[in-house]
Amino acid sequence: MEYLLYMVLGACAGILAGLFGVGGGLIIVPVLVYSFAAHGFSPEVLTQLAVGTSLATIIFTSINAIREHHRRGAVNWQVFAWMSLGILFGCGVGALTAARIHGEILQKIIGVFAILVAIQMALDLKPKASHGLPGKPGLAAAGGVIGWASAIFGIGGGSLTVPFLSWRSLPMQQAVATSSACGLPIAISGALSFIWVGWGDTRLPEWSLGFVYLPALVGIALTSVFFSRFGARLAHRLPPRVLKRLFAVLLAGVGTSFLI
Repeated sequence: MEYLLYMVLGACAGILAGLFGVGGGLIIVPVLVYSFAAHGFSPEVLTQLAVGTSLATIIFTSINAIREHHRRGAVNWQVFAWMSLGILFGCGVGALTAARIHGEILQKIIGVFAILVAIQMALDLKPKASHGLPGKPGLAAAGGVIGWASAIFGIGGGSLTVPFLSWRSLPMQQAVATSSACGLPIAISGALSFIWVGWGDTRLPEWSLGFVYLPALVGIALTSVFFSRFGARLAHRLPPRVLKRLFAVLLAGVGTSFLI
């Protein structure tokens, strides 16, 4: 049943990764927190373990979503390159930040973030487009902030990257595709950072590699690889408004439960 849960979770995360340019972490982290708590993992580290594992799974969803978006010529690789410079640094700092926050407080922070994202998606709030993309230093700085926040929340950064790129006048399909590409350096840097900061922690369960729980990683990766391609295809065929609002309701419920 444990592996079945992880495989279903991977399918959902994969679809979300391709459809909305997010890594699915806003779904993966809460489910892993509840699963780890049910298995009796130490409450002092289970939230960090969920975040680190989520980032590791996003490596697989991002690779497949990128391939599908690149095939359609939608990724702005120049924007990706400069944002990635900041992302790599920001993720390392974010992992160190998350490791120093008590597990229950980190859950509440994630809960607030999930509710804010739910409101944004439900109301389809979008910043007004500005005069264009910032320069290379501006893209790197934005990547640093997004990488830092993504490492704390265990997400691929799509809920931050897509609005930012849309605000800077990048067409929506390019914003989603480029966000998916940015999810890969976020995931790699974040996962490696969580492995490093959690290495040797005696409170972790067996089969943990730092703050990455390998059974969950394998189960989620098995299905997310396929379903991320499916989600990316849907992003180019279906209007996602109804799905976004349903996803917003789910996020609101998750965020509220974390706060309570």
